[in-house]
Amino acid sequence: MKRGVIVVAAIVALIAVLALWMVVGMTRTGFSTHGDATMMEKRIARMMRGMAVPAELKNARNPMPMSPMVLPNARAHFADHCAVCHGNDGKGNTPIGENLFPKAPDMTLEATQSLTDGELFAIIENGVRLTGMPGWGDGTAASGKGSWELVHFIRHLPNLTREEIEEMERLNPKPPAEWARIQAEEAFLSGGDPPPPPAGGHQH
Repeated sequence: MKRGVIVVAAIVALIAVLALWMVVGMTRTGFSTHGDATMMEKRIARMMRGMAVPAELKNARNPMPMSPMVLPNARAHFADHCAVCHGNDGKGNTPIGENLFPKAPDMTLEATQSLTDGELFAIIENGVRLTGMPGWGDGTAASGKGSWELVHFIRHLPNLTREEIEEMERLNPKPPAEWARIQAEEAFLSGGDPPPPPAGGHQH
């Protein structure tokens, strides 16, 4: 017990010293989120992320068996909830993902793929404080099922096909004007009136 208290106290002291060091440095450069996090900031973020994972989930294996519907369900969930930051391919190359601090990670790489199933589940369910990662879980069985399915999908990201990405692009959230245009085009292709021309002005 005494040794554990000493270890925890040492970790807290180290974090305090590093935080003070960063604050002193940032008073000279400002607290801008432009640019990438320093190596020290990345290490602290990873350490805090690891400490935030509940002990019972550290080495948990995914209890959700793989079935024909797991990846399609998770793919649709990811496209609707996660892709705005992480991109459909999980590489984080989106306007929001690239401007978060720290930036959204490339989840196809070892830094994410080496996490345990339980660690990935905890990140999805509980989020990560002081980052842009929200906690999507609400403690229900349905929430847990969706998060475990997403763990399977994250494991699949390095092998994502072009066809899967194209399907996800159709499922990504769109503004009302974009939905109206898509519906008009689908109606036209089904024999209806041609879609109206775009509204005046430069289109983004």
